[in-house]
Amino acid sequence: MTDRKTRGPEGRAASLLVVLVAYLVAGAAAWWATGAVGIENPYWALGAGYLAATAVIYASACITNNGSMFDAYWSVIPPLGAVWMAMNAPDGIDRTRTILVLVVLMVWGLRLTLNWVRGWSGLGHEDWRYLDMYAKSSSPPWLISLFGVHLFPTLMLWLGSLAFVAALTRSGNALGALDYLAAVVGISAAVIELIADEQMRSFGRNKTPGAIMESGLWRFSRHPNYFGEILLWLSLFIFAIAVGIGFWWTCIGVLAMIAMFLGASIPMLDGRSEERRPAFADYRRRTSALIPLPPKK
Repeated sequence: MTDRKTRGPEGRAASLLVVLVAYLVAGAAAWWATGAVGIENPYWALGAGYLAATAVIYASACITNNGSMFDAYWSVIPPLGAVWMAMNAPDGIDRTRTILVLVVLMVWGLRLTLNWVRGWSGLGHEDWRYLDMYAKSSSPPWLISLFGVHLFPTLMLWLGSLAFVAALTRSGNALGALDYLAAVVGISAAVIELIADEQMRSFGRNKTPGAIMESGLWRFSRHPNYFGEILLWLSLFIFAIAVGIGFWWTCIGVLAMIAMFLGASIPMLDGRSEERRPAFADYRRRTSALIPLPPKK
């Protein structure tokens, strides 16, 4: 999966059509698999749906010889799973809470998906992180793609999604302040990610070789977009405990996301930046990795 000459269509329009068809099939497979397990076991039902969708996208990645077929999965499949949960939820679920959860997920998912569409050049290009994983492993690329590019992120998404399953399918406390706090945190997450991505996009259009982004939100955090992402999963956890404190265990989702960003995503991006930009090492020393904080002097 590393030979560019054997990849799928390189034209943007043709590539987007291929991706659209693949995700329509993946969505249908997820809907069927979730329904096959049933709302009686909502956590496992969602897991089955995620795995079914992943199987379709992985097959598409093998056909196009491009792991970046998975890139849109992160923001497309969770909102679809939430809609299924809301439509099949048992009686007694607070509908206002359901609406708030869906609004947060839809705003986040739509914004992130549109950002991906704007920045994606087509199937002639594959994410450098995947290529790096292929190059550094002695295992065949198809195996690295299966476990590293597809199954591992699917597991992370499922863990994060356990919180919205609880919020959408379990009855408990009446709508209250925690629900509104969760909604504010979730919408704020999307706004932070939007601002961070637009600032970086503007910087990318005008940057000089070796320059680093250290203005706007990026002055206070090396990865403000990841900070916004963690806030999204935190908001879903708040929704879960708003239903009942007994759902405290769904914190596993946001904790898994934090571990993934701090343990894998951030070190990988920072390492690449230090290799390509000499000034990045100083920026890294004085700037928080994730939580926006005043720069160190």
